Amino acid sequence: MPSTPRDRVPVERAAGREGGWYRGDCHVHSVCSHGGELTPERLAVEARSAGLDFLAATEHNNADTHGTWGRYAGDDLLVILGQEVTTRTGHWLALGVRYGRVVDWRYGVRDEVIDRHLAEVRRGGGLCVVAHPHAPYDSGTFLYPYEGFDAVEVWNGPWSSDLPWQADNEAALAEWGRSLGTDIRRTGGWRPAMGNSDAHLSGQIGVAHTVVQAGELSTDAVLAGIRAGRSWIAESADVELSFEVYAGAQRVGIGGQLERCGEPVVARVGVRGVPSGVVSFHTGAGEVHVASLSAAGVGAVEWRTSARESAFIRVEVRHPGPGPGGRMAALSNPIVLL
Repeated sequence: MPSTPRDRVPVERAAGREGGWYRGDCHVHSVCSHGGELTPERLAVEARSAGLDFLAATEHNNADTHGTWGRYAGDDLLVILGQEVTTRTGHWLALGVRYGRVVDWRYGVRDEVIDRHLAEVRRGGGLCVVAHPHAPYDSGTFLYPYEGFDAVEVWNGPWSSDLPWQADNEAALAEWGRSLGTDIRRTGGWRPAMGNSDAHLSGQIGVAHTVVQAGELSTDAVLAGIRAGRSWIAESADVELSFEVYAGAQRVGIGGQLERCGEPVVARVGVRGVPSGVVSFHTGAGEVHVASLSAAGVGAVEWRTSARESAFIRVEVRHPGPGPGGRMAALSNPIVLL
C-alpha cells in the first residue's frame, strides 16, 4: 500500500486535548484567495502568535490549500477545512467541509438554489455561516434570508480598514440582536453570533475571533460548540470574559437555558483586559444596564432581573469612547430565560 504523502496528512491533529474554552478564527485567507498575501505556513505562525487554538481555512471558492494544512497543524493548533462561498448576492462560510470539496458559488438570491447548497454542507457535518452581512462592497451585502444558516458573522475584521470595529459590524450586530427575541419567542431557538478576522494580510488574524466551549479541540466538537452558541467574541487574546446567570440552585453559562422558575435571576459578568471598559447587558428591551470597569480593566458586574422581564440576556464590553458606544472589545451569545 503506498505511503500517505506529507501534504495529505490529516488536518485533525489537535483532538484529544482536554475540553474547555478554545480561541479560533474561522474566516482566514491565504495567497490562494484574491487579495491574500500570506502562505498557509505564515498563517499558522501568526495564528499561534495571536494565541489561537484553531483556525478555519476559507479560501474564495477553492480548496487549493486543503492538502497543505497537515504540515502546519499540531497538538496546539487545529485547522478546520472550509470555504468562503462568494455568490453574486452575499458571501457565506462553509465550515467543516470534506477534503477537496468546493461548494458552488455561481448563483444569486433570485436563482433560489442556496437551500440546496446549505443542505449539502450540513449533510456532511458542516456549518453554514452568514459572512459580513453588511459589507460595503459589490456582492458583500447579504441578500438571502438568514433562515437555513447556523450562525451569523456579526464581527468581521479590519482587512479592508484600519479599524477593528466598523460601522458594518455595528449594523450586523443590531440586526442580529433584534432577531433574538423574535426567534426565541417563535421557535425557542436562535442563531448564534460569530466573530472572525477575514484575514488577508499580516497582523490581521485573530482580530476578531470566537472563543468556543468544546469537549475537545476537534472539528466536530468546535463546530458543535459554535452551533449551540456556547461562545463569545474577543478582539484579541488579551481579553477574557465570563458570563453566567443564577437563579436559586441553577447556574447557566453562555448558550445555555435557565429553566422556568419564579426566583430572581442574577446575571454576572467577569472581564479582564479592557482598561476603563464599559459593560452593558442587553435583552429584548435593548440595553438595560451599564457599568464601567476600573482603569486596570479587571472587574465583575452583576445585574438582577427575572424570566418574566427578560427572555434572554447577552453582554457587550466596549472600550471607552465618544458617542453611544465605543469600540467593541468583546460580546457574548445570549443566555435564554425560559
